[in-house]
Amino acid sequence: MRKSIIPMLSMLFLFLLLLMGACSNDEQVEQEATQEPEQTQSEPVEQEEPELPNVYPLTGERTEQSVDNRIVAVMVNNHPKARPQTGLSQADIVFEILAEGNITRFMALYQSEQPEQVGPVRSARPYYFNTADDYGALYIHHGAATFIENMLKDGAADYINGSYYDDDGHLFERADFRRAPHNSYLQFGAVYEVAEEKGYETTAEYEPLPFLDEQDTKDITGSTATEVSFNYTSTPVRYVYDSEAEKYHRYNGQEQTAELDTEEPIELDNVFIIATHHEVVDSAGRREVDLSSGGNAYLLQKGKVQKIQWENRDGRLLPVRDGEVVKFVPGKTWINVIPESPGLDDVQITE
Repeated sequence: MRKSIIPMLSMLFLFLLLLMGACSNDEQVEQEATQEPEQTQSEPVEQEEPELPNVYPLTGERTEQSVDNRIVAVMVNNHPKARPQTGLSQADIVFEILAEGNITRFMALYQSEQPEQVGPVRSARPYYFNTADDYGALYIHHGAATFIENMLKDGAADYINGSYYDDDGHLFERADFRRAPHNSYLQFGAVYEVAEEKGYETTAEYEPLPFLDEQDTKDITGSTATEVSFNYTSTPVRYVYDSEAEKYHRYNGQEQTAELDTEEPIELDNVFIIATHHEVVDSAGRREVDLSSGGNAYLLQKGKVQKIQWENRDGRLLPVRDGEVVKFVPGKTWINVIPESPGLDDVQITE
């Protein structure tokens, strides 16, 4: 009797084990069925920032601000007693051309930025105010010979002569740390107000200069140019490339061009050196400078130099190769106008 019970108990134990296993499997299936499916991790989609709607015409930089304020061209003194100057770092374009005595003078064009002060401001010259007019700018100077003043009065350009506002505390102020004629400073905030009083337009629509896009700036060709130097007889000029900032710094000889108050250096994205005919036309040493016929040029960008041509197209001085415009890098530009003799042969380039 006892022997017959043992097999029965074994079978019963086996049945219970199978039953428990089945229940366990059912619970596992039920648990898996009720679990939420595992979420797969997806890479976040990078949203492109919308392109800003407007372009500053002289820098090619985009902005959401209005870009219809009129360009203001200011004659800035470059005599050694006038250095360092004020406001040059905020100019979109600066023209550097010889005046009398083999000293250069600047004409700074402002549109995307408006400094509080600019100066010291000096007198007018025809090749400057003709260029200002070609760019659609309001021309600001301090003083002029009578025959030059008459040219402006006859409509050569919309102009404001600081001699009529000398040290008025509103449009012009004389600094007490320098002596005349190296101490007259434009108060930029009053420019458009005075211009309106003279009946001039203070807004304008401009066609932007030709600019590269960001990708194209990486493909600029040319020879390496880490330093470029030349000489306006008594005004030596150097440009030194800062590879980290990807900009050129300007020097008068060993003296770096920087802001008077902040010592902020002038940083440039384009240096455009053009050679053209210069001629002394009177006993005072005044010159005529040909800014219409075109000629040889160097263009410095991103540590590279290209030997090209320059042309005056609709009043704007542009780099050209084989008849096609070479575009500027977006940013600030300095245009050096040098005599065609010795011209580019006098420009020293260091790789």
